[in-house]
Amino acid sequence: MTVLGAAETFKRDWLDGFVTAYGRSVRKVPGAYGVLRREETERKVAVVIGGGCGHYPAFAGLVGPGLADGAVVGDVFTSPSAEQVYRTARAAESGAGVLFGYGNYQGDVLHFGLAARRLAAEGVESRTILVTDDIASGPADAPERRRGVAGDFLVFKIAGAAAERGDDLAAVHAVAEKANSHTRTFGVAFGGCTLPGASAPLFTVGESEMELGLGIHGEPGVRTVGRLSARELADELVDGLLPELPVGDGRVVVLLNGLGRTKYEEMFATYTRVHERLAEAGLSPLHTEVGEFVTSLDMAGVSLSILVLDDELAELYAAPCDTPGYRSAGAALAQVPLESTVDSLLAEAEPGQGIVDRALTAALHVIEDGEAELGRLDAVAADGDHGLGMTRGMRAAVAAARRDGDSPSTALLAAGTGFADAAGGASGALYGVLLAETGAGIQGRSGAEITAEVLANAVDGAVTAFVELGKAEPGEKTMLDAIEPFRLALREQAEAGADVPQAWQKAAQVAVSAAEATADLLPAKGRAARLAQRSKGHPDPGATSFALLVTAVGQALGKED
Repeated sequence: MTVLGAAETFKRDWLDGFVTAYGRSVRKVPGAYGVLRREETERKVAVVIGGGCGHYPAFAGLVGPGLADGAVVGDVFTSPSAEQVYRTARAAESGAGVLFGYGNYQGDVLHFGLAARRLAAEGVESRTILVTDDIASGPADAPERRRGVAGDFLVFKIAGAAAERGDDLAAVHAVAEKANSHTRTFGVAFGGCTLPGASAPLFTVGESEMELGLGIHGEPGVRTVGRLSARELADELVDGLLPELPVGDGRVVVLLNGLGRTKYEEMFATYTRVHERLAEAGLSPLHTEVGEFVTSLDMAGVSLSILVLDDELAELYAAPCDTPGYRSAGAALAQVPLESTVDSLLAEAEPGQGIVDRALTAALHVIEDGEAELGRLDAVAADGDHGLGMTRGMRAAVAAARRDGDSPSTALLAAGTGFADAAGGASGALYGVLLAETGAGIQGRSGAEITAEVLANAVDGAVTAFVELGKAEPGEKTMLDAIEPFRLALREQAEAGADVPQAWQKAAQVAVSAAEATADLLPAKGRAARLAQRSKGHPDPGATSFALLVTAVGQALGKED
């Protein structure tokens, strides 16, 4: 994506907008690209943080009571100048000295260092905390070579709390140094970031790859790996950090940080495994942060930071703060429990021996094989999730039928409930009612007692319930355009005396042809109706999935027990 805004005015434009939006909390530094906390303070160490922009909420978003007193920002991924640092520090200083905090990058070191010299010449004492948490950027025996990444936030939080409680400059600096020495970070990128005004990313990552250890400016990672699942990614991050952690009593703060484009849901999916692994290693997360704290424009990726606590660090991290980018009420830290939502419908179950299990299992396999194509068809005029939803639903249906089905009827009733619960959405409800009502129609009958006539009657009842629930009519390009021809063909075959496998297979052939014919229709219901012309020439995904299902069931019915 292209970042909005012209490159030459981006720093000014976003900073003006930030102060306008959060004027109740922050104010601009006169004549500088910096911000201060809204209320003035007296005889308090001023914590002044900063670096290039593109990392929000770092750095300006972390200004407020309990955290930073001021922040100075440079151009994108570029250190602020010494003059800008000096002006911001001068505006923030209230008689107790200045603690500078920033990541260990050469430009920042030079410019903040020059500003510190100028303050000293004017009689203002200052000290500096260089954050060096990124384990991928230097060896463990040379921490001074490491970069500052998401651990910036954790170190700044500790320093801000110490300053807020009235510690002098030496004490604030000492505890910030301790926080930095107790913090480790390891990150991964899935995709590059785009600079303001640019039309292409600063760097790229292969579609099937990840860059482990990549920095917040696109610096090279330590190695390239194939795309990992959320669980596998969590293992990589934890495995990288555990050997690096300093010795402690097990109490930690955990920060899973998004780099700008990674969705919160994706980070939460990763965090469960992170928590499990930390617990297995004997660590107790007393506080967990999952979100965006130190980003990199629109980079896709995450980083994992761990702060090893002692009594002092735990007290300071628990202290309250109030900034535009982060607020904490100041509750005492306590061990975070591992919450595990176990979906019993997705739990593994032993394969059954009956015809219903065989039919549902065959249907599951054909849906899994067709998931991508069903998603592609759905994406033509909708949101592209039909294939994924069908796979989830069928997996749950099979598991539920195996667990709760002691007869064909109860197996189908359980499958319908399982499908609807797991798949969700309109398709989940509609397929759920088809399965469940078919089960209700054969209630009390063993497999040998289910004739083509009995099955046709059950399907008639299921389709009636389907229409009552979905309100669809033939010709509206929905599942019904395959379901109704299937129902009629099944009835015709039953009345002609066909057995169950033959009747079902003939009806399935009709459903396949009917699903293909939906390519000539225009949708009249749901989200697809708003983009009706786009779907012209493409079969309906719901009708297609139904045809796949009944075809697979027909093949299973044709096999002897």
